[in-house]
Amino acid sequence: MSKYDDLNKLEELRRQGVITEEEYQYEKAKILNDNNHTGGAPDEKTYITLMHLSQFAGFLVPGLGFLAPIIMWLIKSKESADIDRHGKNIGNFMISMIIYAIISTILIPLIIGIPMLIALGIIEIVFVIIASIKAANGEYWKYPLSISFFK
Repeated sequence: MSKYDDLNKLEELRRQGVITEEEYQYEKAKILNDNNHTGGAPDEKTYITLMHLSQFAGFLVPGLGFLAPIIMWLIKSKESADIDRHGKNIGNFMISMIIYAIISTILIPLIIGIPMLIALGIIEIVFVIIASIKAANGEYWKYPLSISFFK
């Protein structure tokens, strides 16, 4: 079966509403790359991995952990469906973590806020490491606990 047959079947699934536009674009990129798409070219995998890891920059410079991955995503999101997909995932995770941190801070007077902030810090570190490893292996991993702001 040729890649054109695969593209036609994919287009039909999109028209029928079986898959979303995002899923269509992702699968189309896989077919067109014709390398069984293990997450894009090595340079793309490295870029995506660095996008995930750049969240740790916030430990060095406040705010940089939020800005760096967003800037990286905006610079290359039009060039690659994978970069766009991971960038949206990272953005959703970071915004969700900020919301959870605000709620936890509000709950500090009730004592529960402090353990919640500690748990959020641990969760963020662990989840970013997992997502980075998955990205380095060409896999997509949706951050748990993320609210979908970007679809």
